[in-house]
Amino acid sequence: MNGRLRIGVFDSGIGGLSVLRHAVAHLPADYLYVADSRHAPWGEADPDWVRSRSLAIARHLATEGVDALVIACNTATALAAEAVRAALPCPVVAMEPAIKPAVAQSRSGQIAVLATRSTLDSARYRQLRAQHAASLQVHELAPHHWITAVEQGRQGDPAFRARLRQDLAPLVAAGVDTWVLACTHFPLLLPQLRALLGESTILIDPAPAVTAQLARVLGREASPQASPALVRFLTSGDPATLRVQLSGLGLRGTVTSLALAAAGAADVTGDAGRAAVRGKGVSCRSAE
Repeated sequence: MNGRLRIGVFDSGIGGLSVLRHAVAHLPADYLYVADSRHAPWGEADPDWVRSRSLAIARHLATEGVDALVIACNTATALAAEAVRAALPCPVVAMEPAIKPAVAQSRSGQIAVLATRSTLDSARYRQLRAQHAASLQVHELAPHHWITAVEQGRQGDPAFRARLRQDLAPLVAAGVDTWVLACTHFPLLLPQLRALLGESTILIDPAPAVTAQLARVLGREASPQASPALVRFLTSGDPATLRVQLSGLGLRGTVTSLALAAAGAADVTGDAGRAAVRGKGVSCRSAE
């Protein structure tokens, strides 16, 4: 990579590409994306494992010399963001369910949060809901099978579209007019969701807010790329499969395999964690 900003992004699989796609188009930088596709999705995985895996991936990206890190996974954010921030010296931007903007935009007073069970059970989500949505009706849905369908490329299958309609029907009947896409896989279903819910329905994609926050922490201004970004992709799954998925999303870049052992129980956080990371030669470029 050249002398421009380097930004690391990771997700359990391809969901984070919804964030990467927007960042690449609006924030001049070079990007390194890790898809842990071999283990995707993470939504129902053991929390300790998700935390360990997130730390291992984050530390690998730090060794690549990134200036900032994006946790483009709501589950990893809920379970591991605090540990990752403690372990790395560079800025870490993570996902947050868009409860506040949903409340501001809803006309019916009925909003839906679409997320993994780990996100819905997290303390941060409960705090956001209590703080911003006490006066509204909040409906929650944790459709793990949507994530699996996206990973497998089955978004357009008639059977999946029928299941999608079935999942949404009770919330539509309840009068939901604003939908919080609190899993990065779900913006990859925007065409299907629009077709079922209608063009007037408010669907909140977190990618623009993440790009704006990334620009703020880096002291840059988000704007269309002046030149094509250099994007490298690493996957614990099949590189050929990821190349097909990237093509379908209009993304390009080199794709290589990543073999990465999960961090173990001995991982630490806080000042001791940062010291341990630096002691292993792991340092974000912005901290050098």
